[in-house]
Amino acid sequence: MIHDLCIIMLTAGITSLLFKFFKQPVVLGYIVAGMFAGPYLCGQSWIDNTESVDMWGEIGVLFLLFAMGLEFSFKKLLQMGSTALIAAGTVVVGMMSVGFLLGRIMGWDEINSLFLGGMLCMSSTTIVFKAIEDMNLGTHKFAKVAFGILIVEDLFAVVLMVLLSSIAVEKQFAGAQLLMEIGKLVAYLVLWFVVGIAIIPTFLKKFRRLLNDETLTIFAIGMCLGMVLLAMDAGFSSALGAFVMGSVLAETLEAERIEHLVQPIKNVFGAIFFVSVGMMINPELLLQYWVPIVIITLTVIFGQIIFASLGTLLSGESLKVSLQTGFTLVQIGEFAFIIADFGHSSGVTDDSLYPIVVAVSVITTFLTPFIMRMSGPAETYLNNHLSPGIKLFIENYAQRKSTVSSNSVWKTYLRKVAVTMLISGIITAFIYLIYFQTICPFILSKSTWLESFLSPDTAKLVMKIIALVIIIGGTSPFIYNIAARHRNAKEARALWNSGSGQKAWLAGLLLLRILIGVGVVSYAIVRIFTLTSGMLIGISLLLIVIIIMSKSVKSRSRGMEEQFNKNLTAREVSADKRRPVTKAFESSLLPYDIHISTFILPTASSFSGKTLSQLNIRKHSGVSIVRIIRGGVFTNIPGGGKHIYPGDQIVVAGSDEQIDKFKQMIDGSILKEKPETRVHVTLEHFTLEAGNPLIGRSIIESNIRDEAHCIVMGIKRGEEYLMNPEPQEVLEQDDIVIVAGETELLKQFVDSFSS
Repeated sequence: MIHDLCIIMLTAGITSLLFKFFKQPVVLGYIVAGMFAGPYLCGQSWIDNTESVDMWGEIGVLFLLFAMGLEFSFKKLLQMGSTALIAAGTVVVGMMSVGFLLGRIMGWDEINSLFLGGMLCMSSTTIVFKAIEDMNLGTHKFAKVAFGILIVEDLFAVVLMVLLSSIAVEKQFAGAQLLMEIGKLVAYLVLWFVVGIAIIPTFLKKFRRLLNDETLTIFAIGMCLGMVLLAMDAGFSSALGAFVMGSVLAETLEAERIEHLVQPIKNVFGAIFFVSVGMMINPELLLQYWVPIVIITLTVIFGQIIFASLGTLLSGESLKVSLQTGFTLVQIGEFAFIIADFGHSSGVTDDSLYPIVVAVSVITTFLTPFIMRMSGPAETYLNNHLSPGIKLFIENYAQRKSTVSSNSVWKTYLRKVAVTMLISGIITAFIYLIYFQTICPFILSKSTWLESFLSPDTAKLVMKIIALVIIIGGTSPFIYNIAARHRNAKEARALWNSGSGQKAWLAGLLLLRILIGVGVVSYAIVRIFTLTSGMLIGISLLLIVIIIMSKSVKSRSRGMEEQFNKNLTAREVSADKRRPVTKAFESSLLPYDIHISTFILPTASSFSGKTLSQLNIRKHSGVSIVRIIRGGVFTNIPGGGKHIYPGDQIVVAGSDEQIDKFKQMIDGSILKEKPETRVHVTLEHFTLEAGNPLIGRSIIESNIRDEAHCIVMGIKRGEEYLMNPEPQEVLEQDDIVIVAGETELLKQFVDSFSS
């Protein structure tokens, strides 16, 4: 095992250095390392035990998805608006359809074609982020749009993995079962996300002073693996559990710290996973299937450009942003590897599909930076060849999308009620499942203990009542949420006051919710008692009325919701305090193709100490300086007489081109440092021989500090050492004076005694 690990890490390290030198993603280096270590390229494998490598690779998948979850946020997904959802939906549906049809055209069966479509519909978050960072495009608007699309694709990839695993087990399409799997998945995600947000941030906050780097790392990994086990017990993949726990921790205040701590572990095991991917690539198969590789590569590039650009355009973005986004998402990455590995290991896909997809991923990853640079010429070409009518339609569509709001009071109210009912319903169902399988049978079995005091029938009745009170009391806040929560919300009051027609709809909605609550309570009663329909409905209605009217239940429900919202928004609130401008102000600029960017003035900038009027930034770059932040002090809309200094945060507003020009100004202002000869401080000593003018003088009177630029560290007098002597210490003959200073200056000082 040590031998195999040594081979993997050495080959991965060497190839990653080479790929970094040639400015290529290190993921490609890991795959190449796997090809060298595998059994195909060199004739025999350098690895003795491939099973251990596969095991480490599976752990690598867990940490990769855990890290992706830390970068993911369900809350951010909800805040992305329609742009990311429409664009990602267009890409996923379009590329899955094209991939499936392409597989069928090439003669593949339905399962292989479906897996191919799943692999082709997701771009690589890692590669896109790296390419945008290397090209200094992070401040551009299209980068934010692309990241939003990738967030939605990551979530869909997790769903897709669950669906493909179901297909892999059944070896066929089963529509009803797929719907069941989707329902189970939604319930699983909602349940653990809500429970995790309700508990984990509170726990971390309470024990924050005890969580150093070591304990926080162990805690985070333990939580990740714990959720992996829960996911596997629920019938889902281990990768889903890792992703879910990462997304839960992403909402905590410790998210960035956990991400930083887990990064080295993810890098190590992730490298092993990608090496294991490379080990399964047979170069002979790549030569044999070069035609499908070329066809699929071209399909990925042109398909992603078309569908991503079209989806972004449909979401209301400009033609320029749409094309930039489309030309950025032209590769397939991590999830394609994971899905390909799953299909190969489960035996549902052909052996040739795995190396084909990996080869396509390598090629598209390599071409990504070059294709991104082609978005500008493509925009110029379309602007020159599109008819004026089409260009006017696109501009009007984008402006209408930015200015028209589709939210209504009813829509807001129904969304609020639906989300509350869905979450509360899932939590209630989970509590019922656990209670009636484990706790309730235990409680009912204790009726024999009461039979010594009561008759057997009475004892059983008492225990059943206790069991019912426990389950209804425990779930009462959630039943209240289902039946009556938000009935007095501001939206409901506004609708109630708007007319009699709205009152009827509100009353009908409330009645429907009460009936659903009655059904939930009735289920609990039926599991414990055997009653007639009339008694069952009557008791259920009575319990619902008690729950709705209970101030205690309302207080518990409100307290749980407030704590949940506090935990959910804690990281966002903390981030807003550090934001250079408010989110509302930044969002208000988007319809005008203007966004905010922050720059820190470098230490060696020639701008240091100059006023804004002297620099004339507006004239040379076009940006507007919104704010200058210095030591936590904000200067809003600074005037021309404001000086700037190193370390100042300069918040500017402008278009992509204007911000690029300002960045060039900042970069061009950095002064080149002149090489200086470094003079070291050393420890030296000299002896005060007879006739030395320093004898009989105190240290301060010797003037040694000023003339030799030295300090006296100690004096050896006979067998005695005087360390850090006082300035009034008198120097004596034969003293050995120990000093710290520059050797050359000290030598000149000592030589002056003999001259």
